[in-house]
Amino acid sequence: MKSFNAVMRMVTVGVLMTIAGAAIAQQDYPNKPIRIITPYAPGGGTSILARLIGQKLTESWGQSVIVDNRPGGSTIIGTEILVKSPPDGYTILLMTSTHVTIPILFSSLPYDAVKDFAPVATIARSEYILVVHPSVPANTLREFIAFAKSKPGQLNYASTGSGGIPHLAWELLNNMVGIKMQHIPYKGSGQALTDVIGGQVLMFINNPLTLIPHIKSGKLRAIAVSGESRLTSVPQVPTFTEAGLPGYDVGFWYGVLAPASTPKPIIDKLSREIARILVTPDFREKLISQGVDPFISNPEQFAALLGADMVKWGKVIKTANIKMD
Repeated sequence: MKSFNAVMRMVTVGVLMTIAGAAIAQQDYPNKPIRIITPYAPGGGTSILARLIGQKLTESWGQSVIVDNRPGGSTIIGTEILVKSPPDGYTILLMTSTHVTIPILFSSLPYDAVKDFAPVATIARSEYILVVHPSVPANTLREFIAFAKSKPGQLNYASTGSGGIPHLAWELLNNMVGIKMQHIPYKGSGQALTDVIGGQVLMFINNPLTLIPHIKSGKLRAIAVSGESRLTSVPQVPTFTEAGLPGYDVGFWYGVLAPASTPKPIIDKLSREIARILVTPDFREKLISQGVDPFISNPEQFAALLGADMVKWGKVIKTANIKMD
């Protein structure tokens, strides 16, 4: 009996030490570099935001933040890497609304899009801009639709990947106005943007972060922007409603996810710091100047948004009869 009691005391002490060690580690977070995975190729909106928010986190906490681009597989490759990472807050994922469309489009995934993730915080939200190569003979949405209808199945458009929101934005547009074009998917907006500017692909719907510099330089022509109001950064571009297509709603968000079992104190600390960064005047102004708005939400609010968006985009996918496997 004494031997048994001694063993139990040792086990109890070991458990208490483990708990105490975990608590100290959480209080001391972060004490080493943080990795932000983006499941897209470099050059896109997620990469831009990851570097912006990473720089601010470094300034706040004195730890370097590494942006790790892991494109491919319609964001599945990079997202799976997060799921397999230690749930300690040192590997997080900067993702877009695409996170909620992938589980609807694919019948089999190497992860559960709800159970395997802990929502941390949203960073920004925005609308999409429809742009065309300057060679396209269209300056307005009506002219664009007429041009597309005159060449059914002959024109092509780029997306940041099959099943992503930019792809679904095109499918929604195609269904609403009755046009048909060829889809050219990329592993992110970087190469897609290069090919649209070069004229290899003629059309693109994407976020203002990547498009506005090229609209201003004249390399791309903006046709319309989704949402209720024009963007202050490109005020000359009308909304789809103003251009004659009300009801075209394709707004999106950028947010941070962590592995599901990441300790709540770490999730909350990350969320609070991101929220603090988003209200600083310089960071807020930087986002707005790029055509996106700061978007603050806590983990619980972010979780509710994920659920609502799954319902919203599920309807679009069903209507368009889009299947990925």
